[in-house]
Amino acid sequence: MRTLIVVASLVFFATPTLAQMRGEIGIAVGEVPELVEIEDLDGAPIHLSQFVGDKPVLFEFWARWCENCLALKPQIEAAHEAYEDRMNFVAIAVAVAQSKRSVKRHLEQEPVPFPTIWDTRGRAVRAFLAPATSYIAILDTDGRVIYTGIGMEQDIEAAVLEALNPT
Repeated sequence: MRTLIVVASLVFFATPTLAQMRGEIGIAVGEVPELVEIEDLDGAPIHLSQFVGDKPVLFEFWARWCENCLALKPQIEAAHEAYEDRMNFVAIAVAVAQSKRSVKRHLEQEPVPFPTIWDTRGRAVRAFLAPATSYIAILDTDGRVIYTGIGMEQDIEAAVLEALNPT
């Protein structure tokens, strides 16, 4: 029952308002989230700090069942292909209505060209105040949030270019 309530909440909140798509939800732009330790899909510890520092990083809070995530996939993969030499990309699989095993099976059929890691206890979700799946947070090389957005209407390339060419 608890899982059903959480899934229903995520589905409800995964339909973003215009304010949410502009980055006015989740962790505030300018904040530095705690770069917590979570796991890779084999259960080994992995620290989010390993993705921050040498170049900006895009974190996507993702689930295999998320329609908005599926809609964003072509944009994120195109941005990855164009900018992978200048930006890190990481999918954080949330532990809601999916297991590590189901995520691994999904990625075997629908691979992504960047790491997917597992947030089994919701530590990354809490650190980034991620309200739902399809939530994107981009950090600069100092670990400061420079973009947040949610939903399928995000312009991922524009957000990446903003991160790569700060004003």
